[in-house]
Amino acid sequence: MRPLTEEETRVMFEKIAKYIGENLQLLVDRPDGTYCFRLHNDRVYYVSEKILKLAANISGDKLVSLGTCFGKFTKTHKFRLHITALDYLAPYAKYKVWIKPGAEQSFLYGNHVLKSGLGRITENTCQYQGVVVYSMADVPL
Repeated sequence: MRPLTEEETRVMFEKIAKYIGENLQLLVDRPDGTYCFRLHNDRVYYVSEKILKLAANISGDKLVSLGTCFGKFTKTHKFRLHITALDYLAPYAKYKVWIKPGAEQSFLYGNHVLKSGLGRITENTCQYQGVVVYSMADVPL
């Protein structure tokens, strides 16, 4: 478990900024404590500093996971977000898309969403913009 290098931090923050924009600062400086990002086995974990201090007693080869996995770095050093980061990204998302119940199941199985399946969309959403997909009951998908 080690801190991210400057290059890794830049690549990860650029990816997260596509979804939440300038709200990135709210992930690190939270009212319930300070959180940080740590790298372990090419995976980036989001963990509070209290838990990080407690985990310092465990050796790196015995440690499986710590905190919430935000994503991983590929072999080509690109960053891929994981679905486990959705609970932390959804409240701060700049652009949101709501899907009708009929198209929800199809989306969860990996299919594209047709225009008829859209319930509503945030205003001024650009093409190819990173969005968070919600059900009509405001559950992030």
